[in-house]
Amino acid sequence: MCYMIFLYIYSITVDHNMTETIDNYTPKSEFLKIMLERGFIHQCTDPEALDKRLQSEIIPAYIGFDCTASSLHVGSLVQIMMLRHLQKSGHKPIALMGGGTTKIGDPSGKDESRQILTYEKINENMNGIKSVFTKYLNFGDNPTDAIMPNNADWLDELKYIELLRDVGPHFTINRMLTFDSVKTRLDRESPLTFLEFNYMILQAYDFLELQRRVGCAMQMGGSDQWGNIINGVELNRRMDRKEVFGLTTPLITLASGAKMGKTATGAVWLNEDLCSSYDFWQFWRNTADADVGRFLRLFTELPMDEVRKLEALEGQEINEAKKILANEATSMLHGAEAAQKAEETARKAFEDRSLGADLPTVNVLKADLEAGISIADLYVIAGLGSSKGEIRRLIKGGGAKLNDEKIVDGEMLINLDQLNDQGNIKLSAGKKRHILVVPN
Repeated sequence: MCYMIFLYIYSITVDHNMTETIDNYTPKSEFLKIMLERGFIHQCTDPEALDKRLQSEIIPAYIGFDCTASSLHVGSLVQIMMLRHLQKSGHKPIALMGGGTTKIGDPSGKDESRQILTYEKINENMNGIKSVFTKYLNFGDNPTDAIMPNNADWLDELKYIELLRDVGPHFTINRMLTFDSVKTRLDRESPLTFLEFNYMILQAYDFLELQRRVGCAMQMGGSDQWGNIINGVELNRRMDRKEVFGLTTPLITLASGAKMGKTATGAVWLNEDLCSSYDFWQFWRNTADADVGRFLRLFTELPMDEVRKLEALEGQEINEAKKILANEATSMLHGAEAAQKAEETARKAFEDRSLGADLPTVNVLKADLEAGISIADLYVIAGLGSSKGEIRRLIKGGGAKLNDEKIVDGEMLINLDQLNDQGNIKLSAGKKRHILVVPN
């Protein structure tokens, strides 16, 4: 079976005519209407045929999520929201756990090989990310209920991954393609291991297996997955003569050009033990003006008429749209009560200049404070900067505050004398980043 799949994949010549935008097509199905109106669609294979299928039957569709960390981050929300809209439009979402493909690593859009994780770590990560999906999807046995299969269930049976893990890292595709017959096929500066090169085979096989097992008719994903998705579409057509479809989203970046889901202090995780509901709320509240309308479309379910009114706001009024965005996105993941609590904490911290009891905290040994900690070191410990040099520049620029008072001395020592009436020390970096230092 493994060698047959190999032959099929490598015999596939991607037909670039399959790459179609949907801009020139007016869909009739509810799902494609929503996807198009809210800006989810980048590429689609045969949108007219897909539209007809969506109108006439329940379509099972999947997105794969590899288990590279114990939580997904906010960059994955575009894909999760696609599955949510799919289900609310009367179709069946499949959140495929990459217990098998994580053992290899997807090279798409990457210049370096991904770290190989142990099987135990992969399973631990999988358990960590599963719970997020229950916040967005309904699982069960009904026709449109979501399912969460694990591709290790079929990939491990092939006994193929063991070979790839042991032997694949020692071969680079770059060297293999220096032979005259194929060297013009690839011009890439970074090494691509044989192990990673096989990822596209296994992802295509996932699509084939899901089509055979649960009738899956569509794979969705980010635009960097288009080549992998097309391979799966072609494999289904060639091996089983089945018509299936691919749909991708545009690459989501911030107006600044930065990658979605990253901040100065790291990734914005979806699991609350890694990112509090307050920090999650703050991420959306800090959205750049230019991103507000797009994010309201992608990450909330507000009616489009309301979205258009909110994105038309200007000046200080746009801040109200940002609060609505933060409340809607936070409510979906953490619940309405958590969103309201985060907004109230922010109001106290930023508008009333009082201490919000729910500001994020960092614990520092009381003995260390008694001895004295430099202000730069304390900021780094609190996660408000990555180096003392960065903190000194923040202080010099007037962006650092201690208990709401501007810090002017970049060399000052912080001790117990700086504790406020609540027994904490409030550190601020700019207008929107605050943390409480708690001695223990």
